[in-house]
Amino acid sequence: MKSRRGRRWSGVLVAAAAAVVAAGSATATATAQTTIPGVDEIVHTSNIKHLANLPKQGTFDNRSALNSDIAFTKNHAIVGNYNGFAVYDIRKPQKPRLVSQVHCPGSQNDVSISGNLLITSTDQPRTDDSCSSQASVASNPTAWEGVRVWDISDLANPEYVAAVRTDCGSHTNTIVPDRKRGSVIVYVSSYSPADNFPNCQPAHDKISIVEVPVKKPEQAALVATPVLFPEGGNEGGPNPDGTRRSATTGCHDLTAYPEKNLMAGACMGDGILLDITDKLNPRVIEQVQDNVNFAFWHSATFNNAGTKVIFTDELGGGGLATCNERFGPTRGANGIYDIKGKGFDLSLEFQSYYKISRHQADTENCVAHNGSLIPVKGRDIMVQAWYQGGISVFDFTDSANPKEIAYFERGPLSTTENITGGSWSAYYYNGYIFSSDIQKGFDVLALNDPRTASAKSVRYDEFNPQSQPRYGR
Repeated sequence: MKSRRGRRWSGVLVAAAAAVVAAGSATATATAQTTIPGVDEIVHTSNIKHLANLPKQGTFDNRSALNSDIAFTKNHAIVGNYNGFAVYDIRKPQKPRLVSQVHCPGSQNDVSISGNLLITSTDQPRTDDSCSSQASVASNPTAWEGVRVWDISDLANPEYVAAVRTDCGSHTNTIVPDRKRGSVIVYVSSYSPADNFPNCQPAHDKISIVEVPVKKPEQAALVATPVLFPEGGNEGGPNPDGTRRSATTGCHDLTAYPEKNLMAGACMGDGILLDITDKLNPRVIEQVQDNVNFAFWHSATFNNAGTKVIFTDELGGGGLATCNERFGPTRGANGIYDIKGKGFDLSLEFQSYYKISRHQADTENCVAHNGSLIPVKGRDIMVQAWYQGGISVFDFTDSANPKEIAYFERGPLSTTENITGGSWSAYYYNGYIFSSDIQKGFDVLALNDPRTASAKSVRYDEFNPQSQPRYGR
């Protein structure tokens, strides 16, 4: 494990982590499941109820048009898709309704909302920034990729108002409103491929920062490109089991906790903490690696107190079947870290791994993916997507002993073919769990458990999981 303070390496700490897992502390489940469900068969614990599903429609209704991330505003959910985004009215969770659907291709179309502004990410070279553009070869120096800005004051008729090009595109984006500047600061995560392309030059050890003026969003512009790894990130290489860990050439995902001026970065081969007191000049204050079990640091979630971070490992890039005996309980898992220290003199200390223990079929892509806290005061409980592993709810109040308390999943899409599918994102919003299923569409679930009952009273007008609000004041 490597730290900004003294470049601490991970041999001792990861060995200790392996001992914790060997002791069986990290994978307790809600109930035992010994058989794999049939194709499309739904199984779940008794404390979760499946309320509704809206299949993908129109130009989104094909295998290559993957549903992606979700953001929420005014009891509406905006769901990204590789072909654009859709707006759902969820005021009646049992009967969600499609309000509008915008065709504007460019993977991944991850989404963030601030007031009447929607930001979408494009991580694919396009012939231009219009919604009628075509995919372009990455070697084209005039190709466009980056972030798009939308006016969603009328959710039935979103208006495209600006586009900002960023190096290596925008795989994901994270927003932090800046009221003093009257703008929305957009932190753009991107990383470079192995090839040297004109719009994605090595060493791509930075993030991009876009500023969107609230009153004049058409003036959105790139304002900073801070280098996060001046000393170099993880060099990559083989893991002990023969798989490979990624070298760090940028960040996959950033999660902000604006109230604490903190940000956690999942950056391919590294996990980092940043001080964002100066929003345009984020400062890395801790940097860690796991060169035994992690392959690709994918995303991060703080607990409500800001004293823990869960980092996910997207082993296999989301397309591999890793929830099986071959990969065991620590590969493609979450890593749970306690944050120690005061002020911004902070360190990340590994506590345990968490992975669903229900084995999936070898045709089911399954790995830790996007989730959010369930706002239970005094406890740390999270709901999380696992692609075709379904949705898991787990309690990590005891960082060293996370325990699953509920789950929902479908059987494989196929028993003969590995079709990319399952829940991309699963988030808790205003009393319900909402899931963006890559192939099946938009799901709504009710969690009825005494351990999470108090969360039903917590209400947000707006919710971006990668820009965490504080609850339970």
